[in-house]
Amino acid sequence: MSFKPFKSVGIGVTFSPNLKANIYEASRLSLMFNSKLILIHVGEETAEKKDTFTNILAPFLNQNLSVDIIFKSGNPVDVILSVSQNKNIDLLILGALKKEKLVNYYLGSIARKITRKSNCSILLLINPSIERIACQNIVVNGLKDPKTEQAIESAFYISHCLGSKMVTIVEEINQDEVAIKVEDDKSLRKATILKERIKLRETTRIKSIVEHIPKEHTDLVTIKSQPIFGKKGYSIGHYAQISRADLLVMNAPSKTTIWDRIFPHDIEHILAELPTDVLIIQ
Repeated sequence: MSFKPFKSVGIGVTFSPNLKANIYEASRLSLMFNSKLILIHVGEETAEKKDTFTNILAPFLNQNLSVDIIFKSGNPVDVILSVSQNKNIDLLILGALKKEKLVNYYLGSIARKITRKSNCSILLLINPSIERIACQNIVVNGLKDPKTEQAIESAFYISHCLGSKMVTIVEEINQDEVAIKVEDDKSLRKATILKERIKLRETTRIKSIVEHIPKEHTDLVTIKSQPIFGKKGYSIGHYAQISRADLLVMNAPSKTTIWDRIFPHDIEHILAELPTDVLIIQ
């Protein structure tokens, strides 16, 4: 198993209307993952601020939640990234808006910048809640990529920790793989057969990955494999939306060349309009 459980969870906190909901979500997840929680506030430390955070955390401190509160002034993106690195945070939680054009503090563009630069996994929350809303349906990227196995393993680990009922593995398949011009019944049959062969190939590949995941993470969950022909990034986001997924798990992009920096990665389609809460695995 290449995926490593989250030992430390961080969250950027500011005095916004979602402050309590964000801290509650992070605290619940930290307890479920058996992780340490680190609150990161960009700004000077004051007794009033610390008391506010401590009062919100009180119900979870009573459950033996381990918490650090970090105060640091500076640029929000730089501060959150530096604290995440210095504190060895495995999972960083950020508030995010569904559409980038609706920019707010710690939301929209700031969350997007942190997501692009972070070396740890990122959880983007679009609807944090004080009362727990159970995560029942998880969709995970099954694209053929070196990081996909880790993303799938993480989805089942999270499903196990949160008590989710279903994990759907979506294999996005480029339409170019079925480059047959349909002009008559014969070409239609040929295209249909080719699609079925590709689907079988992808389903077999995903099945071999799932077989190596610990049984305790797969036994109590319904597993679905869903091949989709379409534009990468957009297709899985649309599927997560129409299937009413509670969480979409994606592997982080690898940026190694100048072309990767010039042309957006497939995950940019997800970040531009979040279909649900999104977890990006590093």
